[in-house]
Amino acid sequence: MLQVKTFTFNPFEENTYVVYDETREAAIIDPGCYEADEQAALTDFISQEGLTVKWLLNTHGHIDHVLGNYFVKKQYGVPLWMHPVEEPVLRAVKSYAPNYGFSRYQESLPDRYLKEGVNVVIGKTSLEVLFLPGHSPGHVGFYSPDHKLLIAGDVLFYRSVGRTDLPGGNMETLLSSIHYKLFTLPDDVVVYPGHGPTTTLGEEKVANPFCALPVG
Repeated sequence: MLQVKTFTFNPFEENTYVVYDETREAAIIDPGCYEADEQAALTDFISQEGLTVKWLLNTHGHIDHVLGNYFVKKQYGVPLWMHPVEEPVLRAVKSYAPNYGFSRYQESLPDRYLKEGVNVVIGKTSLEVLFLPGHSPGHVGFYSPDHKLLIAGDVLFYRSVGRTDLPGGNMETLLSSIHYKLFTLPDDVVVYPGHGPTTTLGEEKVANPFCALPVG
């Protein structure tokens, strides 16, 4: 059975996810841990659950989602995966991190690349990589059709969508990703967003003021 543990880290209140199944293999997605207590919360959970970290995955490269990349790579000796189009976004973080108060940010660049159609395998579980640009140019999500869950990053939130006023963002592209990729999935898929509470695709199709589908 696939399980998802949520941590909310850093001043941006970013959701970091640990995804694992009964084999105890795990993926850490978007580690936002920056302070020592946040790092300890993550490692303590992994140790207590007896997990083996096999994957370090970024949905995208904005600062709040990557603050813990260096720590996780060093702690668990795993490569960092992201979409190749997103690498310039990640590389830019080093230049502006001090302006946001993260003077101790340590850069960690991708070792391998994700692409749509190549799945992430965690133990007995397969996650489909979905290419979801709009919030950022190389944004991806991770979808399990068997377990009806989606790690959505900053594409779709509870009653909201990702901002598109940052470099590489585009609202038309974002809405296209939502309507033609996400809203074609089953209504009962649970969405684990990059910020805020979980929701379902069915709820957002009818109630999201930014992207709900027209009635009739």
